[in-house]
Amino acid sequence: MTSIDRPRITMVCTGNAARSVMAASLLRHRLGPDTPWEVASAGTLVIPDQPMSVRTRAALARHGLEDPHHRSRQLTMRDVDASSLLLVMEPSHIHWMRRRLPEALPITGMLRKVVQDLPSMAGATLRERVASLDLGNHEVEPWEELVDPGSGQQEAFDVCIDDLAVLIDRFVATLHRLDG
Repeated sequence: MTSIDRPRITMVCTGNAARSVMAASLLRHRLGPDTPWEVASAGTLVIPDQPMSVRTRAALARHGLEDPHHRSRQLTMRDVDASSLLLVMEPSHIHWMRRRLPEALPITGMLRKVVQDLPSMAGATLRERVASLDLGNHEVEPWEELVDPGSGQQEAFDVCIDDLAVLIDRFVATLHRLDG
C-alpha cells in the first residue's frame, strides 16, 4: 500500500526518545497489525540513530510494549509529505514547524487538541477531517502540552505513558469512526 492508500500518523516530540516513541508504540499496539493506518515517530531536535532511553523502555514494558528496533530520527519534509497527520506534544514543536517546516502546519496538531476535536464526518478521509480542524491557524493553549519526562526519573516517564495511554485510547476510538 502507498501512503495514499494507507494514511500515516506521525508522532512527534523533541528528541524522538520518549513521548513520540511511547505514543507511537501505544498507537500501533491499539490499532493492531491489520490497521489501515501506518504509524511513525520522529523528533524536531534529534541526535540521529539513538536508541530510546532506558526509562522509556521501562515505561513501555509497564504497558506490555516494546520497540527494540527504535532509533531516533529527525522529522523531514519526506515525513510531512507521507503523513496525513502529525501529532506533537508541546508548543515548541509547533514553533519549530513554523520556522523549519511551515508546509506541515495544516496537518500538525497538539495531541490533546486533536484527540478532543477530530470530527467524525461521514465518508471523509482522515486528511479531510484533519483539514476541517484548521490546524495551521490554531494557537496552542497551555492545557494541550504533554510535559517532557526526559530530565525526570522513572516516575515521570510512567506518568507520561499513563497520560498517553488514555489519550491514545480516545484517539483510537475516534479513528475507528473514520473511513481512513
